[in-house]
Amino acid sequence: MRKWIITIIAAIMAIGVAFIVWSNYMINQGANPIADGSNEYAILLGAKVEKNGEPSLTLLYRLQEAERYLKENPHVTIVVSGGRGGSEPISEAEAMYNYLVEAGIEEDRIIQEDKATSTYENLLYSIKLLPDDTKSVTIITSDFHCARAKMLAKKLDLEADFVEAKTPKIVEQKLRFRERLALVKSVVFDN
Repeated sequence: MRKWIITIIAAIMAIGVAFIVWSNYMINQGANPIADGSNEYAILLGAKVEKNGEPSLTLLYRLQEAERYLKENPHVTIVVSGGRGGSEPISEAEAMYNYLVEAGIEEDRIIQEDKATSTYENLLYSIKLLPDDTKSVTIITSDFHCARAKMLAKKLDLEADFVEAKTPKIVEQKLRFRERLALVKSVVFDN
């Protein structure tokens, strides 16, 4: 009996180690290829909006990268994608739109998608707002999030390159742990 318990514990530990190695590999490989400005459209994936309507630190880092990319590539139109969570006073899309307009990005270069509640929906709903012949986009998101965004884009037959925003150190461990679980969910459940 004791041997069985040790064997079961060893198997669980081996599975756990394999999961951590796999998820770290996936997360670290996510941002390839790096965006070069060749796509006409970009999709900025949302993140939490604070109760005062301001972007969370994670969303702010994404917005700063989006602002930089859009200023370097004035031909790019961006979809800001994210619905409104329970504690959010406005949608993530509206918060992103407000930030980018205040940063000097022309309103006619920004399309709002304000219904999505997951990364899969961000991409699915955003591509419906783009011309039917759009087959490739630039995805702007956090470094830890690129792998899952890439996997989901592929499931939607969408080619993508990436602009990755650094993850704020204060939330990095929490978000990386959460992303490991979300990767499994996306592999198993997202179409």
